[in-house]
Amino acid sequence: MKLWLDGGLQDIGTARVSVLDHGLTVGDGVFETVKAVNGTTFALTRHLDRLTRSARGLGLPDPDLDEVRRACAAVLDAVPVPLGRLRITYTGGLGPLGSDRGDHGPTLVVAVGEAARRPDSTAVITVPWTRNERGALTGLKTTSYAENVVALARAHEQGASEALFGNTVGRLCEGTGSNVFVVLDGEIHTPPLASGCLAGITRALAVEWTGAKETDLPLDVLERADEVFLTSTLRDVQSVHRVDDRELPGTAGPVTAKAMRIFDERAGDDLDP
Repeated sequence: MKLWLDGGLQDIGTARVSVLDHGLTVGDGVFETVKAVNGTTFALTRHLDRLTRSARGLGLPDPDLDEVRRACAAVLDAVPVPLGRLRITYTGGLGPLGSDRGDHGPTLVVAVGEAARRPDSTAVITVPWTRNERGALTGLKTTSYAENVVALARAHEQGASEALFGNTVGRLCEGTGSNVFVVLDGEIHTPPLASGCLAGITRALAVEWTGAKETDLPLDVLERADEVFLTSTLRDVQSVHRVDDRELPGTAGPVTAKAMRIFDERAGDDLDP
């Protein structure tokens, strides 16, 4: 197994990042997860654009995207998998034991792990914790992910694969690693970026390809929506058959099923849309 670390491929068993890396000590880093099918990435340009936006949002130097592309290609060539989770991590690098950054420059790690195709439908729960739509990290894909770890663990305890958050004003926001869509009277809606949700790559494509509306939605819309589905890099479009104790049809509803077909067709036609 190989990964890319600061300029070249290294063995995964011997590659080392400093224990004082700011990404470890204070979560000062950003990342992207990219789907790779038989060594070919999907929507890589969009992911790299967001990586840069997230880095700028933290005040990190812009990543060298040419190096990131080389790293992705090298890792996928060295670690062939039929369906892969390609992880790009970019941190503040070696720093002091505190919030101040050091001057050693950022750390870049690119690695890939094998993934399994997601089920066509899943269960989700809502959690009592909120997303802060006005926070300093809002809209950035950072390595400060402990909040998601806690929420996802709760979801797994309740037989679900995802946990959904509201924001501080009680509006529907997002999942721990996904965006959420609801169908109301035959129309698809998803929370706007102002809700505090991440600007998901798959979310943006689903909005563009299905005509979904960005709508400010109360959290309790999940109690009455005709259909619910999730989007993310490895879920693509995934139907939801249970929200908390509310059972929905076990198979995708007609609007969700159409969205799934559209996404599969369009994604198959263009690997870097």
